[in-house]
Amino acid sequence: MKHLEGKVTLVTGATRGLGKGIAIGLSEAGATVYITGRSLNNSCSTNNIGGSLDETQTAIEEAGGVCIPVQVDHSNDEQVRLLFERIQDEQNGQLDLLVNNAYSGVQALTDAYGKPFWDCEPSLWDASNNVGLRSHYVASVFAARMMTKRRQGLICTLSSWGGMSYIFGTAYGAGKAACDRLAADMAVELKPHNITSVSVWPGIVGTEHFSRLALEAEEKNVTDQKNSWLSDRYNWETPLLTGRVIAQLACEPNVIRRTGRVQIVAELAKQYGLVDQDGNRPVSLRSLRFLLPFALPSLRKYSWLIPDIKMSWSLLLLTTLSSPKI
Repeated sequence: MKHLEGKVTLVTGATRGLGKGIAIGLSEAGATVYITGRSLNNSCSTNNIGGSLDETQTAIEEAGGVCIPVQVDHSNDEQVRLLFERIQDEQNGQLDLLVNNAYSGVQALTDAYGKPFWDCEPSLWDASNNVGLRSHYVASVFAARMMTKRRQGLICTLSSWGGMSYIFGTAYGAGKAACDRLAADMAVELKPHNITSVSVWPGIVGTEHFSRLALEAEEKNVTDQKNSWLSDRYNWETPLLTGRVIAQLACEPNVIRRTGRVQIVAELAKQYGLVDQDGNRPVSLRSLRFLLPFALPSLRKYSWLIPDIKMSWSLLLLTTLSSPKI
């Protein structure tokens, strides 16, 4: 069903990975989807993973959607301003949904993995948090200027469990915690204008980059418990699941009740009755069905027997999640 027909949406950083999946999910629901990225086609690609605006546009149109690609470097505020000016002109001021997804730190974090922050160059901070935190703020400024005039809208800022638990290092964790705070504080100022701001936490997402790392782990025959979740793709989500969840979130009649809060993709998928691209429904990373087999890999083939019960945040903060400590 085309729940978002007539809605205008923008997904930043949609050449591949989560952004591409989100854009496809929104197009499935009938939205007009603006997408941004630095690579218009593969000849413009700056890495060995690939992905381009042209490829995402093709995937959206094959799914029957409407896609408008715009080449934008989100480290350039003027390019971002012109993007929103274009949407303003082409859509008569209508922008119903902004998805802050653009992120440029993947390769830098991969190169720095396993090193303490002082053994990395200070530029790791900028790679992690310029396009990925600052750029979310800038895009939200321009989106809010449009949305407040029409007194409606939704801003989804992609974050992760790394905002509450150490995952990929200091710069990453600080940036994700800041994304959550950004979404929460924007919600305070936007709520009187009937605009919702939420932070969205996917689970372990099988992006092109993670899939490549999994193949490398398989080739190296990684069997240690610490990294086995990578090689066996345990409880992975596809990027499309996040797209389907955000599409459903965007058509909730009373979505403002969620404003300022973290929204977990797997938990919303269960609530909405949505399935992933392969027909499965991964569980939340705070579900016993995930946590027990994650700690004891021998249980993974029997995970369906474990109840899908969510651990409370207070218990997680005392145990699994390491920050903040009060």
